[in-house]
Amino acid sequence: MSAPKVEVRTTADGSSTLYVPSLNEHYHSMHGAVQEAQHVYLQAGLEPVLTKSTGMVWVLEIGFGTGLNTLLTLQRSLTSTHPIFYDTIEKYPLPLSVIGQLEVERYLLNPELQDYHQQLHAASWGTPVALTPQFALYKIAGALQNTPLSEDTYHVIYFDAFAPEKQPEMWTDEVFARLYEATAPGGVLVSYCAKGSFRRSLKAAGWQIEKIAGPQGKREMTRARKPL
Repeated sequence: MSAPKVEVRTTADGSSTLYVPSLNEHYHSMHGAVQEAQHVYLQAGLEPVLTKSTGMVWVLEIGFGTGLNTLLTLQRSLTSTHPIFYDTIEKYPLPLSVIGQLEVERYLLNPELQDYHQQLHAASWGTPVALTPQFALYKIAGALQNTPLSEDTYHVIYFDAFAPEKQPEMWTDEVFARLYEATAPGGVLVSYCAKGSFRRSLKAAGWQIEKIAGPQGKREMTRARKPL
């Protein structure tokens, strides 16, 4: 599947994102790609799980995109005692020519991670790859709806699809019911989205909903938990 035509844009924190003219949509917040990813997915999603975990942490990302969430999670794994298995699903993988246009150094807290950024994009699709002793990556090319998911598996889900009005097929009751089944008891799903329709779909699937403060430029975001 080919990715839509994109344009590189610089966000307010200096990090790069991509703009999709056909959807009039950005991959990240223009208030700052890195600050959004850190707030929504790392701080609200991964960190609470790492704090409580006694072993391996399994992450599922919906929307690999530029690889920013993946890279920041890999970075966090370098200082974690818990190995991270990271599955990511992307329907429209970006060509390396586009990835090469992103100003990677601006969204790396550690410049040495540039090598890891290249490695995660060079990693084969459909094959698990151990990028470090603490971080294993499995990239899946295809639609979430057609991807088999094991039950009671994931401790954290990063739900980073395009907005509901841009990609409505990703925000259905059926999607969140499938993700609920794939989540380990006590696991969480986090998303930048705070729409009422989204939260109603989560609740219908059995998720417990939390309204928490959003990243810069956004009042709220959503964290949902699968009961123990």
